[in-house]
Amino acid sequence: MRQALVVDDEADAREFVRAILEPEGWKVDEAADGPAGLAKAKALAPDLIVLDVEMPGRNGFEVFAELRGTPETADAKIVMLTGVADKLGIRFSGGDMGEFFGKEPDAYVEKPIDPDAFRRIVRDVTSGG
Repeated sequence: MRQALVVDDEADAREFVRAILEPEGWKVDEAADGPAGLAKAKALAPDLIVLDVEMPGRNGFEVFAELRGTPETADAKIVMLTGVADKLGIRFSGGDMGEFFGKEPDAYVEKPIDPDAFRRIVRDVTSGG
């Protein structure tokens, strides 16, 4: 079974993503902040990490950079989630992150999440498996 880790400080968001992924055959673990997400990711070496941008402790950008630099998680597919565009009118793209961090996430999804679009994105980034 494929392993996913959802890192988001909002319990409702974690449950929503779990409800989308589990019927697709994913075993889903959760973390509520950046430091806990990093620890779980290193321990589990998941195939997929769904990572919120705005979190306490360490934000999603910081966590992303460390995940990409850690052998256990360097190859994990990472889907970034954010509600920043709705709140501030600022949009980020994978390309923006690539320029800043030298690497970019496999996908970038705005909140609120459209379940069908999210399923397609996960299938695309995980090679349809």
